[in-house]
Amino acid sequence: MAPQALISRRRTPDASAADESYADRAYEQVRAMVTTFRFKPDERLNESELAKKLGLSRTPLREALNRLSMEGFLQSRSGKGFFCRSLDPKEIHELYQLRAAVECGGVPLAAELGDSREIDKLFTFLDKTSDCDGASTSTLVGYDEHFHEAVMHLTGNREMLKVLRNINDRIRFVRWIDMDRRGRKSTQNEHLEIARALQKKDVEGCVVILQKHISRRLEEITSSIREAYGLLYMPKTSRADSPF
Repeated sequence: MAPQALISRRRTPDASAADESYADRAYEQVRAMVTTFRFKPDERLNESELAKKLGLSRTPLREALNRLSMEGFLQSRSGKGFFCRSLDPKEIHELYQLRAAVECGGVPLAAELGDSREIDKLFTFLDKTSDCDGASTSTLVGYDEHFHEAVMHLTGNREMLKVLRNINDRIRFVRWIDMDRRGRKSTQNEHLEIARALQKKDVEGCVVILQKHISRRLEEITSSIREAYGLLYMPKTSRADSPF
């Protein structure tokens, strides 16, 4: 075998690891951009410009885009490339239904397997975040997501937690608007009820509270999407606290 071929073979594992690292970096960066709608709904992504902006080659970027497409953050259209996901009320409604199924399905496991010290941490977190005067809506949404993911963490099921995080990322804009409408106090009280039910191992009661807490009607979601479009196309100087 020629020396050059040996050198090439020796470099392959390192090159492969580097490509994987670049693809992971591209995935995280583009996912953050898509989640906050740095691209408008149905906007086509210019891969050349995006690769240049991120300082990456097209290969790891394409790998990241394919992954994001499979996870529902982007849409791949044959011969046309990748597009930012649409704001489809039916799809968001179905994601809320999936979220309710996943979270309520996790309650029996959380009640059975959740360590009492971990449940105590839920109350500590709620106490620390109870006084949120002046906090941005984005911060409050972050608190909301943290609580629900902490409850799911009690199940010890990493796959369920992974699914919940994917859903949270895909419905974040609706939660942002929802938080403004409902207010932190209402959400905080319901979180306390959920934590108390878990502490008592009251699975049935916890599921009832959680189902009511999560469920959204299609009309509510449609209204939120209309509001989201208004925020998306509002001048940036007028929407400093918006995640969009």
